[in-house]
Amino acid sequence: MIAARPVDALRLIDRGAREGVDGVLITLVAIEGTSSRAIGTQMAVLADGRQIGSFSGGCAERAIVAEAAEVLAEGRPRTVRYGVGSPYIDVRLPCGGGIDLLFTPRPDARLVAEALARLDRREPARLTLGTHEQRYAPALRLVALGHGEDLLALVRLARAYGVDVAGYAPLPDAAPDQGVAPLLTPSRLPDFVSDAWTAIVFVFHDRDWEEFLLPQALERPAFYHGAVGSRRTHFTRLERLRAMDVPQARIEALRGSIGLIPGTRNPATLALSILAELVQDYEACAGQAVWHAGRVLGA
Repeated sequence: MIAARPVDALRLIDRGAREGVDGVLITLVAIEGTSSRAIGTQMAVLADGRQIGSFSGGCAERAIVAEAAEVLAEGRPRTVRYGVGSPYIDVRLPCGGGIDLLFTPRPDARLVAEALARLDRREPARLTLGTHEQRYAPALRLVALGHGEDLLALVRLARAYGVDVAGYAPLPDAAPDQGVAPLLTPSRLPDFVSDAWTAIVFVFHDRDWEEFLLPQALERPAFYHGAVGSRRTHFTRLERLRAMDVPQARIEALRGSIGLIPGTRNPATLALSILAELVQDYEACAGQAVWHAGRVLGA
């Protein structure tokens, strides 16, 4: 994992509760002007000094930790402005804006645990913190099928970023020690779990492995289906899918020439290009999925 996510703050609060260590969950609830963090960003501070998350890249964190200690001692939530309009004139944000942070001491351990359990079941969760409702989406999951250095680069980079990755490659390209399991047959997909927060990506240059696996993959739930290749390759791929009577709606869901950096032929750059597109689309769809989730935790 490269940097903390809101759910990581929630997990630290949960860990502290299980260990008998009180903590404060801090949530960015409003922005005036500009901010380097989005609304919903969270930080956690435990009474024993452990902390995770940030709001300003280091400009305000010392003051925030001190505020958390005061809130924990007082035992009541409070909202504090930092930056523009703040009573703390010595704390300024580099973006020139102002942020409102909600400090919640000792969040309900049962509700925190329930939210995390939902996420572990790949379900969206909500947590009510005073008048603020915090939403969490299941983590981005990537199922990548292919071979060669292109596949390995994508698996390695996605895992380093913090994605839940399942990689599959035909023998001898499989590398179980690097998270790439053997793909034993070109006629049947491996038994993986996918959902609305999963991306399924084909990184084959040998189209024989796509012929039967790709139609099966298009039947699996995912927010993203994609396959590498030129526009000509993708046109031929789509014609083959039509000839196999794959429903048009599924064919239209398949991305070709994938990635945000066009025409790259370097494995590392291709991996970066694909991952950037996946993260962009995941962040767009994850919020919608959480918005339409079931009941509100803590309501």
